[in-house]
Amino acid sequence: MEFRGRSGDLALLAEQYRIVADGEGGTRGRAVIMTGRRRVGKSRLVQEFCDRSGAPYVVFQASRGRNPVAERADFTTTLAHAPLPGAELVAGLQPQDWNQALRALALAVPEDRPAVAVLDEVPWLVEQDPEFEGALQTVWDRHLSARPVLLVLVGSDMSMMEALQSYGRPFFGRAATMTVRPLDPADVRDMTGLGAAEALDAHLITGGFPEIVQSWRPGMDRAAFLRASVTHPLSPLLVAGELSLLGEFPEASHARAVLEAVGSGERTFGAIAAQAGGSGALPSGTLTPLLATLRTKRVLAADLPLSARPDSKNKRYRIADPYLRFWLAFVQRAIPLIERGRGDLALERIERSWTAWRGRAVEPLIREALLRLLPDSPWPDTGAVGGWWNRRNNPEIDLVGADREPVAGEVRFVGSVKWLETRPFDRHDYDALVRDVLAVPGADAATPLVAVSRSGVAAGLPLAAHWGPEELLAAWRP
Repeated sequence: MEFRGRSGDLALLAEQYRIVADGEGGTRGRAVIMTGRRRVGKSRLVQEFCDRSGAPYVVFQASRGRNPVAERADFTTTLAHAPLPGAELVAGLQPQDWNQALRALALAVPEDRPAVAVLDEVPWLVEQDPEFEGALQTVWDRHLSARPVLLVLVGSDMSMMEALQSYGRPFFGRAATMTVRPLDPADVRDMTGLGAAEALDAHLITGGFPEIVQSWRPGMDRAAFLRASVTHPLSPLLVAGELSLLGEFPEASHARAVLEAVGSGERTFGAIAAQAGGSGALPSGTLTPLLATLRTKRVLAADLPLSARPDSKNKRYRIADPYLRFWLAFVQRAIPLIERGRGDLALERIERSWTAWRGRAVEPLIREALLRLLPDSPWPDTGAVGGWWNRRNNPEIDLVGADREPVAGEVRFVGSVKWLETRPFDRHDYDALVRDVLAVPGADAATPLVAVSRSGVAAGLPLAAHWGPEELLAAWRP
């Protein structure tokens, strides 16, 4: 399948390789830690980079839960069959530990020209053998860093990959870091051939996960894509969510129950505890560490009201990944229907709730786009874009721009999002914004007002700025 998108990620890797090839680093070798959510396309990305580089390379894929002896044997076998000049030197080697196995890698890579070595799913190697980290540090310092090799360490467990380079761990300070994110909305537009507004819808559904975006045939509208997906129980839209969750959260775990509660629309601590607990609310001592773990894994996000007054008690939770948010809200409950051949009923349920669900789901994407655009706006020093609400969610402000977060020193603007296909942001919406702005601590009658609208803005409204789908998509263009 043709590789599309990821030009920025490929450029980052190419620059690291160039530093090795030109000998510009502090050592001849260079290490990169690559992390990102499961199924985001890290393995496909590094393979594409290796193929394009023209360099001799080796890619080793670890296996979860495997016996360390068998894993090391597979590693050296992979080395022996790789297109590396020293591959024959390690043929038949039976390493007794990871120190010997990684020294075999140093023997196999060339001394006189750059090469690439990829270790995929490093967290599984760490789980198998607690000595792996120390061996990696020792062999890197003594052998690999003296060779012109780009060592790429790949892993999906983001918290563990971050821990690998934390202070006090063996490999601390020895690697650059890159995070592979889902395809951005501009990439989704390029791959689907949709208009700006429809491409943003597609991003909310697919989350930018490559395997799902590639199943969206160019020019296919949202309804047609969903109809095709719910017709086939093995379509990527249906399957990827379950595989992603099972890879990290067993079905019976409390973490899975918490994610399902948030995915169904619960946003507050108390509501999540009640929903996830089943017959009784989850105790605070159980739920608090679960929420912290899910945030560390970048699956869950927590938002605080953004204003000049601190408000740490009014936290709202949401699923951080757009695709998983869609999957938990609509697809998970529809799978039994789809398996019985009633995808039509699943599609009807999605359509009934789509507009209301999309109106809230698009807000984090809009805030990210505005943060990217604001350096070229009247508010170039805006460092945070969030929302504001009180305990009663009345009023609830969609957009607050400020100099910093979580507590603003200065509120730069206040705004509203109207993401409807049937009408623009109009005088009624403007008057409501004028009325509600005074509730935001740090804002006053002189605070600039802005709007984001899917269908434009009515003429004559005294807004300081407004943005539509085309302007938002431009935030992801170079």
